[in-house]
Amino acid sequence: MSDAADESKFSEMREAARAIFQRVLAEASIARAFTRHVECDRGVLRLREDLFDLHSYSRVLVVSLGKAGHTMAEALAGQVGASLEGIVASPTQPSAQVRGFRYFRGGHPTPNAESIHAASAMLKALEAQPASALVIFMLSGGGSSIVEKPIDDEISLDDLIATYRVLVHSGAPIAEINAVRKHLSAVKGGRLAQAAFPAQQVSLLVSDVPDNMPDALASGPTMPDSTTVEDCYRIAEKYDLPGQFPQSVRELFERRALEETPKSDDPAFHQARWWPVLSNHTAIEEATMASERAGFVVHVDNSCDDWDYDRAADYLLQRVRELRKQFSPVCLISGGEVTVKVANGGVGGRNQQFALACAAKMAGEDITVLSAGTDGVDGNSPAAGAVVDGSTVERARKQGLDAGAALEQFDAHPFFRALGDAIETGPTGNNLRDLRVLLAY
Repeated sequence: MSDAADESKFSEMREAARAIFQRVLAEASIARAFTRHVECDRGVLRLREDLFDLHSYSRVLVVSLGKAGHTMAEALAGQVGASLEGIVASPTQPSAQVRGFRYFRGGHPTPNAESIHAASAMLKALEAQPASALVIFMLSGGGSSIVEKPIDDEISLDDLIATYRVLVHSGAPIAEINAVRKHLSAVKGGRLAQAAFPAQQVSLLVSDVPDNMPDALASGPTMPDSTTVEDCYRIAEKYDLPGQFPQSVRELFERRALEETPKSDDPAFHQARWWPVLSNHTAIEEATMASERAGFVVHVDNSCDDWDYDRAADYLLQRVRELRKQFSPVCLISGGEVTVKVANGGVGGRNQQFALACAAKMAGEDITVLSAGTDGVDGNSPAAGAVVDGSTVERARKQGLDAGAALEQFDAHPFFRALGDAIETGPTGNNLRDLRVLLAY
C-alpha cells in the first residue's frame, strides 16, 4: 500500500474515533437524561423513582453545583417551570441564566474567591430551611473546587489553592484526593446535608467518579462520608503530602487535628435520597452502540481505571493487539480516568498525555487511539483530549515536532494542536469522566 493510501486509511480511522466520541457527547447529555428520569405533572415532581408533591412543602430550594451546574438547573426548570429558586455554581458563565437562581462562577481545577462566596451563600440558604422545606441538590464533577470553604479559618484562599495543586499533582486517584478535600472543607463530606437539616433532601447525581464510590462525586457534600480522618493521614503519608502543603494545612496533619465528617447515622441523612441520572457507565454504553453501528466488534475493559497513564497505555494497547487477532475491525472501549504525576508544567492533561504515550508505543502500527474527557476540558489545555495512530510520530517528525520531548515535558497540547489531532469541543456542561476508544483492523 502506498504512503498516500496508508495516510488515507489512518485519517479515516481517526475520523471514525472522533465520530464515536461526538455521538457519546450528544446521546449521554443532561437534557436527554432529565427527559428520561425527571418529570413534573400538576405539581408532582418525579425524580427517578421518588415522587414529591411540590405544593406540600413550605419552600423548595435547588442547589446545583459542578461543571453541569447550569445545565442541570436549566433541564430541571424545563421540566418544572419558572417557579424554582436556588443557587447555581459552575466554572463557566452561561449565555443565559435560569430565572430565580443566583449564579456563582467557581474556579476549576483550583478554587477561587467565587468558590468561597458560593459555599457561603449555600450554607446560609440551607441553614435557614425548616423541616417543612424540600432541598433538591444537583451534583456534578468539578464541584470539589467550584464550591469550597475551608473548615479552618486559618486556611486562606492562597493556602487552599496551593493545597489543591499539591493534591492534583500528587498522582493519587480522585477518590483519595477527595478523601483529603472532604476533611478540610466546611461543605464537603456530607456537611451541606448537615446544614440543610431538618429539611427533606434529594440529590441528583451526574457522576464523574467510579460507580461504587458515589460519595466521591464533588467530594460528597450531601452524602454520608465513607472515608475517615485516619484515611487522610494514611493518604498524606503515602504520597508525602504534609511537607508540600502550606503551613496552615500542614499543621492540621502534624497535630492530627482534622475533624471527622458525618457518617450514615447522622440525623441529616434520615430524610435524604440520592439518585444517579448519568455516569461513566452511560458514556460507555453510548460508545458501544455507536461503535457497533459503525461496524466494529466491541469489547469493554475498564480495569485500568485510576492506573498510571503509561501502565494503562501498555495494557490497553496489548489488549487491542490480542483482540484484532480474533476480530476485525475491533473497538476496545475503556472508561474512567488515568493518573499523571506532573513533574514539570507544560500544557496538556491526562488524556493527551495518555494519547501521546500510546503514539510512541505503537508507531507504525495500524491502531487508532482516542482519549478525551466528556467535560470537554483536559487539564490546563483548551482541548478535551486527542486522537493518535500509527502515523502520528512520523507525521510529527516531518513537521519538526518531537513526540518524546513533548511527552517528557508534559506538554502534549501544543504537539497535538500543531498536528490537528487535538479534540476541541469546548466545555460541554457535562462530566462523565474520560473515555478511551481504541480501533484496529
